[in-house]
Amino acid sequence: MTTTPLAAPPTSAMTARDRKVITTLLVATFVVILNETIMGVALPRLMTELQVDAGTVQWLSTAFMLTMAVVIPTTGFLLQRLTTRTVFVTAMGLFCTGTLLAGLASGFWLLLAARIVQGSGTAIMLPLLMTTILNLVPIERRGGVMGNVSIAISVAPAIGPTLSGLILQYLSWRFMFLLVLPIALAALVYGAMRLVNVGETQQQPLDLLSVLLSIPGFGGLVFGLSRVGEAASVGVLMVVLPLLIGVVCLALFGWRQAALQSDGHPLLDLRVFSYPMYRLGIAVLMIAMVALFGVVILLPIYLQNIRGLDSLQTGLLLLPGGLMMGLLAPLVGKLFDRFGPRALTVTGSVLLTFALWRFSTLDATTAVWVLLGLHLLLSLGLACLFTPTFTTALNPLPQRLYSHGSAMLGTLQQVSGAAGTALLVTIMAGRSLTLTAEGMPGLQAQNEGIQTAFLVAAVISVGAIALSAFLSRPGSTAVAEESADLR
Repeated sequence: MTTTPLAAPPTSAMTARDRKVITTLLVATFVVILNETIMGVALPRLMTELQVDAGTVQWLSTAFMLTMAVVIPTTGFLLQRLTTRTVFVTAMGLFCTGTLLAGLASGFWLLLAARIVQGSGTAIMLPLLMTTILNLVPIERRGGVMGNVSIAISVAPAIGPTLSGLILQYLSWRFMFLLVLPIALAALVYGAMRLVNVGETQQQPLDLLSVLLSIPGFGGLVFGLSRVGEAASVGVLMVVLPLLIGVVCLALFGWRQAALQSDGHPLLDLRVFSYPMYRLGIAVLMIAMVALFGVVILLPIYLQNIRGLDSLQTGLLLLPGGLMMGLLAPLVGKLFDRFGPRALTVTGSVLLTFALWRFSTLDATTAVWVLLGLHLLLSLGLACLFTPTFTTALNPLPQRLYSHGSAMLGTLQQVSGAAGTALLVTIMAGRSLTLTAEGMPGLQAQNEGIQTAFLVAAVISVGAIALSAFLSRPGSTAVAEESADLR
């Protein structure tokens, strides 16, 4: 085993060097996550300019999500095998290359390839950031620092549609990428020059069979879930087959990882699930992601189809909630460090459930101030959930599982997001079609479908209330025991 310069064990305060490392990674993560949601508003224009149909242009979003689902499981290996600087330069190099190609793309297929390259870099950044925080930040201060991570996770997706709407109002769609490129390049150059290596590298072999199983496993599951809402048009087989392949390959992937744990070289170490707080935190986070991704899809449909708002107006209405979620995240992190997770997550879960229930009563006459207030309430609930659940889940892990815990967290985020979108869109579409067949006018039927989907999301979020009641911050004894080497 070889090592890079190893950070000293965390003390009660971080050094200036540590803060620079985390800030650099945080800025880079914000930039790459911003591009995950910037494309949605532009799809109608791209259909016209690139002369493709709706099913084809949707691949610009689907391929990005699939790439994330396939690459993230390998980041546990990459973060143990390569140095911090190498992983960062690789991730940002891929992202900058993809962004440049997207900005210069003259046709659909080059733009699609560029999005895949972008997604490869994006998939690496969040696990890199979280693993670095776990290595550098003492456990009693992680909540505050994880709050800053939540800014990238929540604010970037929130301003993505608004930013793209503004750009499309005055400029070519290519500027969605060309305006981001200088910031990404600056982060790449600064990080390549100033980042120090954090943690320990190992001469760990790459298990090719695990990689080959993870691609159809996670990729098939996310792809199948993303097509559930299109089953009527693409055929049930095109939905069921990828899901079946995904489930079978994931079962084989899990079996392979269990077999590799005996020699200590799994691609993704599933022993992270042996920690109760990790399991609970991930479960609450997945429920929150189902709700978040569902709202990201359903609310714009309601605002544009039922209320007649354009894409820019929709983005501006949703912007305050996203900004509030990000601005509150550092405060929530500090409250977590002081009081622990339970009060915050229970409060957040109750607010989330209430907001989703009230969304299930929206109709064509609901006042705009009510819509804004409900979205702010939902954002407050999610702000109270994200930072505490991230931190509670990752805190008990020993150092050797930091990268695997972060990678698994990122993977399950993608899967739960795809599952939430598929479930709620399918419910909305199914209910709307049923009511339309019974003679109800189209817009009214769609509104009823949206209400039903929001109600299902509210019922699911009740599970977060129940699970949040069991979240706790481990005491010093528990931390010592759970940080011990795994048998």
